[in-house]
Amino acid sequence: MVHMGYGETWAKVILMGEHSVVYGYPAVAAPLLSLKMRAWVTPVEQEHVEVVSGQARHSVISDFRHSDDDLSLSSKLEPSRSFSSQSHVGTLKALNYEGSLSDAGSRFGGLERAVKVATEFASHPALTFDVVTDSSFPAGRGMGSSAASAGAVIRAILDACDVKASEQEILRLTNEAEVITHGNPSGLDAATTCSRDLVAFESGDIEKMSVDMPAYLVIADSGIAGSTREAVGNVHKQDEQDHARVKSIMDELGELARASETDLELGAVRMLGKSMNRAHELLDELNVSHPLVNHLVEAARAAGASGAKMTGGGLGGCLIALAADAETAKNVKRTLLHEGAREVWIHSLSAQDSDQELYREDEAGNRYDDRSFVAAQ
Repeated sequence: MVHMGYGETWAKVILMGEHSVVYGYPAVAAPLLSLKMRAWVTPVEQEHVEVVSGQARHSVISDFRHSDDDLSLSSKLEPSRSFSSQSHVGTLKALNYEGSLSDAGSRFGGLERAVKVATEFASHPALTFDVVTDSSFPAGRGMGSSAASAGAVIRAILDACDVKASEQEILRLTNEAEVITHGNPSGLDAATTCSRDLVAFESGDIEKMSVDMPAYLVIADSGIAGSTREAVGNVHKQDEQDHARVKSIMDELGELARASETDLELGAVRMLGKSMNRAHELLDELNVSHPLVNHLVEAARAAGASGAKMTGGGLGGCLIALAADAETAKNVKRTLLHEGAREVWIHSLSAQDSDQELYREDEAGNRYDDRSFVAAQ
């Protein structure tokens, strides 16, 4: 019996390798477990219409199952009767949108696709759902919002249908939804937004990294929505016009990403920070950064960060800074907020620090666990 379902993913940031990862070079990304993406789905009742001598009789099938009994019922009807069903259109409540999922437009095309691929995988292609998502991090900032929301919705639908899927199967479904949003996704966002460990990614191969580094990432939102699709397209045009220059940049970005894996394993904060600084210079040469992001990067370094760079597709979005200790991280956060960042988060790279949010509070201070929070929507 299909029932209400719940799914959860989280934000991510790319430490090293954005854009070069699209060309087959390695990249390293970190999940941000405390910045959640949650999805709840409720199956929509299907209205079955029985036509008797031209008159329609309506009944609602409330268990949402497509059983052999349903199919055999029509064969038992008299010749003057026919039996059909029609699905009500599912709704979506996400960000500042509330309405029909089919009318949500290209902005939510990935979510519409996520519902389709998940219901098909669950062998319930005719089912429709009312979908609610809730995120504790902003969309359009290079934090994996589209992959996280698609992944959360897919997990929620599989949960509603009591269907088990392997991690690889869910990643495949998420990437099928991501094609609608980004055109040619690398797969890195889909992999990281459901991983509890850092992810090393190269040409579709995923390797999880257990990192215990006595350092902190400071993630700052510039407040400017970026566009991965546009940025990737711009880099592609540059590659067509001057392949040698772009290849040289990609080669170095790939080398920096490989070096960062070693730095993370060894806890080499200074070397990782140096690589981050150089990566930002190279990405800026590709014209995928933004003046405000560049300003905030410089401000973070001046405040004591060991390194700082843009993260994600660019043209806005977020930057990340590496701090060697908690006090430096707090100072970098204060500085970035003063210099124009809209919001700043601190993420520990130490395995001993927990990032899990067990509860969420509403404006009145009431606490809800993951599943019951939907009641506050």
